[in-house]
Amino acid sequence: MLEQATLSIGQVLPAYTKAPVSKVQLVKYAGASGDFNPLHTDDSFAQKIGLSGVVAHGMLIMGFLAEYVEHLAGDIAIVQDFRMRFGAMTFAKDTITCRGVIKELFEKDGKHHAILTLYAEKGPEEIVGSGEAILQF
Repeated sequence: MLEQATLSIGQVLPAYTKAPVSKVQLVKYAGASGDFNPLHTDDSFAQKIGLSGVVAHGMLIMGFLAEYVEHLAGDIAIVQDFRMRFGAMTFAKDTITCRGVIKELFEKDGKHHAILTLYAEKGPEEIVGSGEAILQF
C-alpha cells in the first residue's frame, strides 16, 4: 500500500507476483468472461495454429494489473483511471509479475494525485502488458 507523503517521481513500487497461470484458471476465466475461444482452453487447437499451448486471455492479464493497482491504492487512495496495452502472449504456467513506477505527482482541486507507469511481465524484459493508472489521495 502506498503512502502519499512518501511518494517521489521515479520511485520504483513494490512488485506483485501472481501464482503461475493454470489451465483451470483459463477455463474459469473463459466461463466468467464468456470468451470460449479454443485458443484459451484447448492445447491441441493452440498447437495446430503454431503455438506451444493455450494462451491466457489478455483481459485476465489486465485483471492482474488492476489487482496490483488496487493493492497499491489500499484504503487510502482512489483509482481514478486505469488503462493497459497488450504485449507478448502469456501461456499456461507463466508467472506474471506486476511492477510500477511513479511517473508524475500533481495536485488538482486540492487533492493529491499520482500517475503510475505499470508493467506486467513474465520474465526479464518480456512485457505482456503495460499501462498507466492515476491514484487520488
